[in-house]
Amino acid sequence: MASQAQQAMLDKLKTQTGFIAALDQSGGSTPKALRLYGIEESEYSSDEEMFNLVHEMRTRIITSTPFSGERVLGAILFENTLDREIEGMSSAHFLWQKKRVIPFLKVDKGLADESNGVQVMKPMPGLDALLAKAVAQDVFGTKMRSVVKLANHQGIKDVVAQQFEVGKQILGAGLVPIIEPEVDIHSPQKAEAEALLKLEILTQLNLLNEGQEVMLKLTLPTEANFYKELVDHPRVLKVVALSGGYSRDDANAKLAENQGMIASFSRALTEGVSAQQSQEEFEATLDKAIEGIYQASKA
Repeated sequence: MASQAQQAMLDKLKTQTGFIAALDQSGGSTPKALRLYGIEESEYSSDEEMFNLVHEMRTRIITSTPFSGERVLGAILFENTLDREIEGMSSAHFLWQKKRVIPFLKVDKGLADESNGVQVMKPMPGLDALLAKAVAQDVFGTKMRSVVKLANHQGIKDVVAQQFEVGKQILGAGLVPIIEPEVDIHSPQKAEAEALLKLEILTQLNLLNEGQEVMLKLTLPTEANFYKELVDHPRVLKVVALSGGYSRDDANAKLAENQGMIASFSRALTEGVSAQQSQEEFEATLDKAIEGIYQASKA
């Protein structure tokens, strides 16, 4: 049974225009995120200091004036952020109660080594406990990422089957999973991989029960509107796009060509903001980024 908060989040997701901010860089990707923000690795000497700095960065983004539920539908956090507070409130509660931004949680534990042209997710033995923690904080949904590098049918089948298997566990906990089988934008077989991926996703969607809804997070496709069938599928709540290494301008331009897809950008969202900026400069830069992504998501 959905809580009152979850029902309000679902209504917002279904009816309002906007995009999802991906603020979920975790252990391996945090140094790069901080470097892009203007903080070098020489400025911290432990994981604890690193995570304190990245939480300060995220807090600065989330508490800024431009970051609100008017244009930002949701935000993806990772567990370390979920365990911390923003202005005396749990991060997830602050997002929803103060900003009307829907909280999502990254739940995967990273990628396994490449096999059959893909990287499936590592095992997640503590997932049930993590989902219970998320539910207790009124988190709406989760996100988990796999990577497709080549158009290998068996590999892609394995990726999608694993994503949906874990997705059903997440649905069972009362949360909405964001299924993310990212196709590497540098793949020499990108379009062919996308064709196989769509086929496997449709197969799995058609096996879901009445009332089970998932979200999909996909690489911007080579062919515009290639995923329209997924956007329109009755078991799909939303299809969101990852920027995947494209610059923000390129990602926005590609997104605007795909009707019904909205952004879920990470690096492209924070492109240009830095620790050295005054608050006025920081907010002006972030406002411009949010507006550009919002308009591309509306297109």
